[in-house]
Amino acid sequence: MTFSRNLVDRATAFVQACAQQELTLSVAESCTGGLLAGLMTEVPGSSFVLQLGVVCYSRSAKRKVLAVPAQALKHGEVSEQVAMAMAIGVMALGKTDLAAGITGIAGPGGERPGKPVGLVYIAAIRRGVAAEVRKFLFGDVGRAAVRTKSVSAALAMLEDLARTK
Repeated sequence: MTFSRNLVDRATAFVQACAQQELTLSVAESCTGGLLAGLMTEVPGSSFVLQLGVVCYSRSAKRKVLAVPAQALKHGEVSEQVAMAMAIGVMALGKTDLAAGITGIAGPGGERPGKPVGLVYIAAIRRGVAAEVRKFLFGDVGRAAVRTKSVSAALAMLEDLARTK
């Protein structure tokens, strides 16, 4: 996938800000399939910031790799509880300062009652400072658009956390 110049420029500024503060990042992705980690690696020197990127698509992978608790999965694989558990799990695995967890329904298909195509939950954490999870309803705008919008939204959340002291 080719990222827009704007998205790469934002990622570059984010990586530079993190490097200056000596902040490290881990990401856990489901519906984005590694695009957030891929965006970070577009930036020269990102290896000083990005420590770990994990794609956990299945329920069992979320449990085994990220230690997402069964209690969180009771809310469904696409839920704020799972997004937060993914972020917490990848932060623990990577031993990093920042983490993000992304889970959603990119489509086409896959919707369930109360969970339409385009529903995405993103969690972002800065160790010892802040944690947040947001719900996004991007709509049935196409798989690529949902994934790209998710990456942009996750980056915005991480940008905010990098500015938080």
